[in-house]
Amino acid sequence: MPLTFFPGSVGRVHWRCRTVDDARAGVVFAHGFGQHTGHYHRFASGLAAHGIAWWGLDLAGHGLSEGEPGSPGNVEFHAEDFGVLTGLAAESGLPLVVMGHSLGAATVLTALDADPSGGSRLAGVVLCGTPRTAALQETAEALGASDLPVLLVHGVDDRLAPIDPVREWASSLPGAQWCEYPDAGHDLLHEPVHRRVTSDIAAFVGDVAGRIPRFPEKRPGPSR
Repeated sequence: MPLTFFPGSVGRVHWRCRTVDDARAGVVFAHGFGQHTGHYHRFASGLAAHGIAWWGLDLAGHGLSEGEPGSPGNVEFHAEDFGVLTGLAAESGLPLVVMGHSLGAATVLTALDADPSGGSRLAGVVLCGTPRTAALQETAEALGASDLPVLLVHGVDDRLAPIDPVREWASSLPGAQWCEYPDAGHDLLHEPVHRRVTSDIAAFVGDVAGRIPRFPEKRPGPSR
C-alpha cells in the first residue's frame, strides 16, 4: 500500500488509517512525544474489533513526518495538522471522536481551542495521560465551549503526568467521564492494562457516536 501524506505546517505529514467494514464510528488520534502511529497498530486493531475505524497522525518531527527529530515541536502547528487529518477522516461520513495521548492530548485541546465546534461530525473527545501543562482553565473553557462529551483516562502511577492535578482539573469539566487505572503508568495503551483501557474507550465512542447522524459514506482512505 502507498504511504499517505499531506502538506503540513512544517513539511510533509504522514498519516495512517485502519478501515473497518460497516464501521459505526471513527477515532482520530494524536500520539505522544517520541512516538509515532506505528506504535498503535494494536490499539487500532482493538478498536476495529468494536466496529470503530482509526486515523492516526505522525506529529511533525515524528515517525515518517518531516520536521525536527527529537523535538516535541510546536503544539499549535501540531493542532493545525491534526485539523487537516480530522477533515480527511470526516470524508468517511462517520461520527468522529478525537483522541490524544500526552503531547497528543495537548494537541487535541489546542485544536479544540482554535475551533470549539470541531465540526458537526465530532461526537466526543478522549484524553489519555493529559499533561498538567495542558490541564489549564483555558483548556477547560475550550472543552466547555465545544459542548462535546469527554472521557479522560489516566494511570494512577503516572510519573510523567502526575494524576492529582489532572484529576482536579477533570472535576471542573461538567459531565466529563473519568477513568483511572491502579498500578498503571503514563503510557496506558502500552501498559498491562491496555485491553481494559481500549475497551473503556470503545464503549465511550460507541455511546457518543449514536448521538449524531451518520453521513453518506465515502472511502476513508487506504489502510496502513
